[in-house]
Amino acid sequence: MQKNEWKADSEYVSLVSDLLANQMVKDLANYTQHHHSNRLDHSIAVSFDSYRIAKRLHLDYRAVARAGLLHDLFFYNWRTTKFDLGSHAFVHPRVALRNAEKITKLSPMEKDIILKHMWGLTLARPKYQESVIVSLVDDYEAVHEFLSPFKAKFERLTSI
Repeated sequence: MQKNEWKADSEYVSLVSDLLANQMVKDLANYTQHHHSNRLDHSIAVSFDSYRIAKRLHLDYRAVARAGLLHDLFFYNWRTTKFDLGSHAFVHPRVALRNAEKITKLSPMEKDIILKHMWGLTLARPKYQESVIVSLVDDYEAVHEFLSPFKAKFERLTSI
């Protein structure tokens, strides 16, 4: 996804505008996600790309858009904060779900999407196709965000 490409899709914007106006969601911009991005930009990218896939497959793209935006709704530095209950991969989906429930009513599918988005690193198997989409797009975006600066540098070096 190109930065801010999502703003041109009025249907997507209408699905998530209430969430984007929420201060908790806005505050995600203050947290680094994958070294080269912030958590809000990451969450929007996961949400928008998942929405486009779900829409093309005639799945519940509303649930995907909303839960994709909320999947990382937590407010700590996951590189330094450690939990007795388990790894960040296990804990943060539960924290995100609890935070999401504070700002909006969630469907069972949206809850599953948020809780199971770390599938692969955790054994929590998704119940819905929509949950699988968000989990896979989350992985793709994480790799893309981490490698983007290196790709740009490589492209500059090879264009000489």
